[in-house]
Amino acid sequence: MRRGYAALGLLALIWGASFLFIKFAIRDMSPATLVLSRAVFGVATLGAVFAARRQSPFPVGTRSRLLPFVLLAIFGSLLPWFAFGFGELSISSALASILNATTPLWTAVFAYWVTPAERPSPLNYLGVAVGFVGTGVLIAPDLIGQPLRATTLGTLAVAGAAASYAVAALIQRRRLRGVSPLQVGFWQLALTAPLALAAALPTIGATHLRLPSIAAMLVLGVGGSGIAYLLYYYMMNTLGATRATTVTFLLPITAVFWGASILREAITIPILAGMIVILLGVFLTSRRATAAAPSADRPLPEISSGTGTITR
Repeated sequence: MRRGYAALGLLALIWGASFLFIKFAIRDMSPATLVLSRAVFGVATLGAVFAARRQSPFPVGTRSRLLPFVLLAIFGSLLPWFAFGFGELSISSALASILNATTPLWTAVFAYWVTPAERPSPLNYLGVAVGFVGTGVLIAPDLIGQPLRATTLGTLAVAGAAASYAVAALIQRRRLRGVSPLQVGFWQLALTAPLALAAALPTIGATHLRLPSIAAMLVLGVGGSGIAYLLYYYMMNTLGATRATTVTFLLPITAVFWGASILREAITIPILAGMIVILLGVFLTSRRATAAAPSADRPLPEISSGTGTITR
């Protein structure tokens, strides 16, 4: 159990630092090129794990699951990673991490139509409302006066990335239930790579790699998309799904810490206020009803967090 909680703390530090390394990487490459590098290094890491374990990455009925894997690659990696790269060209890594925490809120909203049998409770939707109020606190300063400036577009792009993660969560819930999380992660990254290559081709020639950006690519791919997923998989087995997904609450805190200590990013009152309100909303959204349906093996907010594991 102690090792499980140690993995939880390490995972929060790794994923929290991901926003910091995105900031380093996009100084020397386009967002599309960054997506490509993350996918390639990530799938190579998970492929090495399968080889070391002498396990097959192919789930039962791989062909029938190809479309869900492709959709998961698009909504769980390609679109949100590109949006984070684009967004962090103009906003801080701390703000990006806080907006990322709205993923469970978007999941609860979409679940109303996509998974009617697992609709969140009134308390959960109160949490959604609270969380979006916190998002408004973060976005409002940029919408006043100059609604089309770069920081506004960056903020909206990152908010869209969180919504995209929520779509991926529901795809995983409906179409990939029962598939090993390790296999889901491998195929998500394996299919992201060719899609990202097509998007990155026009900009690869303009990439000028320096040591910080090379290190950032390796950390994001091997660490944030490979090793981190193994930590999460280990936590699911030792702590259970509920405790494992509490990492969602820690990411904004660790990301704010990394951004302030290394990048010297300013932590303003609106950022702190927005973070507190959003985390309160996520907490309320994650509360389960006492009479939960026995067939629901994982509560909805946990799935949103779980899908985010491979994409941060």
